[in-house]
Amino acid sequence: MLDTILTNEPPPVDESRSKKLPSHILRYVYQSSRWHQVALVAMTVVVFLLEVVPLELQRRVVNDLVKHRDYELVILLCAAYAGTVLVQGGIKMVVNIYRGWVGERAVRDLRIRVRSLLGGLPQEQIGSDAQGVGIAMLVAEVEPVGGFVGSSVSEPLLQGGILASVLSYIFHLDAWMALAALLLFVPQFVFVPLMQGAINRRTHTRVSILRHLSVDVISSEENDATRKTDREYIDHAFSLNMGIYRIKFSMNFLMNLCNHFQVISALLLGGWWVYTERLEIGGVVAFISAIGRLNDPWGDLVNYFRDVNNAQVRYDLLSGAINQLADGKPLEQVEIPKDL
Repeated sequence: MLDTILTNEPPPVDESRSKKLPSHILRYVYQSSRWHQVALVAMTVVVFLLEVVPLELQRRVVNDLVKHRDYELVILLCAAYAGTVLVQGGIKMVVNIYRGWVGERAVRDLRIRVRSLLGGLPQEQIGSDAQGVGIAMLVAEVEPVGGFVGSSVSEPLLQGGILASVLSYIFHLDAWMALAALLLFVPQFVFVPLMQGAINRRTHTRVSILRHLSVDVISSEENDATRKTDREYIDHAFSLNMGIYRIKFSMNFLMNLCNHFQVISALLLGGWWVYTERLEIGGVVAFISAIGRLNDPWGDLVNYFRDVNNAQVRYDLLSGAINQLADGKPLEQVEIPKDL
């Protein structure tokens, strides 16, 4: 059913409307996919509401084995667990496929816009700048923008909803252990924005460099000076990519370290409270499992905000070029920043 709906969807581009793009990427999301975003939100809410059910079932299974030793109830709880994860996983699979389709639909829309605008220009007005930038946009620049359109609303809602659900459950289990775990999130609110800003600046510069390279490849001028400049651009792009990798994976390392310290705090506090009979062992098991479930959505949220910043950078460059073409103006090259 879903495959039929997605396959039969008409093309998103209406040739009668303006080919110019809105100023902000979220306006483009609304313009190109608002009703699909509503459907994605509805399914996403169901997914994150089911997130805490397996945690509670784990706690009950452990406690029933330790206290009551009623194995028939354990079988029923495990069956409920299996049913829950099947339903949740099935809905999540549909959401991911639907997101991918919405994103690819946006990529198609942007490519049609670029191709239509370039094709509508008189041949004598299409210089090497327009050809080079047009190729860069058609081949590479539209991909991350379209991918963001597919996940722009449902992704932060899903990961934020999972975080809220799991945190509420953790506080339900034990407020002091929950506070200890939350305190270990505080350093991430400091180093994540700083490191993300550094990644964004390098991304903007890299896109500008690749555009200049595309223009030089299309340009009829081929000499030693051009080749030397292109080699410098390629080396600069390499350095920027390596800088992005270093910052990105250093940030992931620090985030994982914070997560492991959360587990250690749960073992220390939870173990003491089990030892003093203040807390049942099933609560500690569920708590550690819940902390593990906090790491993935938090990391995905960080990735989302990295993607939204990267997508906005690329969208600004993309919409600027498309709107220049729509206004009949010659494309202007983007200056490469000297400092990061």
